[in-house]
Amino acid sequence: MHDIWNPWHGCKKCSEGCQNCYMYYLDSLRDKDGSEIYRTKAGFKYPLSKYRDGTYKVKSGEMIRVCMTSDFFLEEADSWRDEAWAIIKQRSDVKFFLLTKRPERVADHLPWNWGDGWENVMFNVTCENQHRADERIPILLDLPFKHKGIMCAPFIGSVSIGKYLPSGQIEQVLCDGENYGGARPCYYEWVKSLRDECVEYNVTFVFCGTGRRLVKDGKLYKLEGGVQTEQAYKSGLSYQGKSIDFKLTDAWGYPIAADDLYVPYFGERCQSCGMRMICNGCSRCGKCL
Repeated sequence: MHDIWNPWHGCKKCSEGCQNCYMYYLDSLRDKDGSEIYRTKAGFKYPLSKYRDGTYKVKSGEMIRVCMTSDFFLEEADSWRDEAWAIIKQRSDVKFFLLTKRPERVADHLPWNWGDGWENVMFNVTCENQHRADERIPILLDLPFKHKGIMCAPFIGSVSIGKYLPSGQIEQVLCDGENYGGARPCYYEWVKSLRDECVEYNVTFVFCGTGRRLVKDGKLYKLEGGVQTEQAYKSGLSYQGKSIDFKLTDAWGYPIAADDLYVPYFGERCQSCGMRMICNGCSRCGKCL
């Protein structure tokens, strides 16, 4: 996928949401141990990679999801993080989506020139159940980030964030079920309740996917593959709230005109995908043909 940057790989399980970690599962298929943490070689400087004509492969305005096979604030990555921060700073024209289950480590591992935050960083905490929401969201609200969000994935327990939304700091809430072996059920009622709270405060809510096991009206549905994002889309639960204003700049610090920002292309299969609201669009790799 063209919207993922994994500067390092591997992680240590730290909470309930890690129980059936998809990265551990996929690594096991390659006879690898997901707990082995290493800096990626070819992938570390991906946001700086260029075509032969000198233009960046990652276009101005794209959203890059960081460390999807690890955690950006993992202790074992402390010696690599400053270089990753420098890359994020250099690409001030690109939006970076950071997600962590370790918000308690963040304050001590921000770059020296962070100030009150960088405009091109969207910081998110994982809230797989109410316990983790109440543990991590207060830390999220106290941290100096320009853009903040919540990821309820894998969504394995009901979550209410109504007491946190009045702060006005949370700009986006994402939700997804669990996949692969041992997937725990996601309940439609949990998703609907979370969505209703977001609508009340005009916060964007994205139901990305159902996961392999969805319970609705007391009935268990077993869903595989692309049907998960399709059913999430068909539910109509996703909600576009107040737009997020990323003030992106070029290498000299000048604002980038809207006409110069990346415009996603969505193919036929994209039209009914639950991820569409937060996706960079189709990379036109030809696999859908």
